[in-house]
Parts: sequence; C-alpha cells; structure tokens
Amino acid sequence: MSTAAHEFFESYAKSLLARDADAIADSYAVPALILFPGRSIAVSDRAQTRDFFTAAFAQYAGVSEARPEVESVAATDHSIWADVTWHYDTQPPERNMYQLIADGDTWKIAVLTPLTL
Repeated sequence: MSTAAHEFFESYAKSLLARDADAIADSYAVPALILFPGRSIAVSDRAQTRDFFTAAFAQYAGVSEARPEVESVAATDHSIWADVTWHYDTQPPERNMYQLIADGDTWKIAVLTPLTL
C-alpha cells in the first residue's frame, strides 16, 4: 500500500469529520473530474468543491467515525490510483476509486469515481 495514499486519506477523513469544507476543497485539484453514475462533474473552481461538500454534510449527520480502507492499485512519483472503502459508524460503507496527483509536496484528488461494494 502506498504510504502517501494512506496518509492522505487519514487526513482527508479528519477534514470530513470536522465538516471543514475549505480543507476538503484544498484536497482536490483544479481541474478535477467527479464521475457519478449518469453524471459527470468537471471541477474548474475550488469553490465548486467547497459548496458541494457544504451541501452534502447533512447527508452524514450523526457520523462521528470515517475510517478509510485504502488499497493502492497503481502508483508513480506523480500519480496514485487508490481504491478506498469508507467505513462509517452510522452509515453503510461507500467505495470510491481516486486518482491522486502530486501538487508540489502534497497530493490532491484529480479524479473520483464511485464503485460498487
């Protein structure tokens, strides 16, 4: 497993649990691509990500634990593909494929695709 991916998603989980939309937005590259079933979102502005997560926080009301189970599928020095299953204390698990890209000394989400469990 990629240590970088594991560390990234542990930090990302803390931002999610804190409902910190700005920190979450900082975790996404611009541009980025979100590929929901039947709907693709091209992210061209950091505010899109911040506003999306601000609106989505109600969906996770009562969640106080978000544990990422990270499997690094492929990694280079500039990109990591990570299959992540999110385990929550009060919600069913979710599974997503992320492409992280290097942005200086940090990693950012460039592509997000939901997967079936």
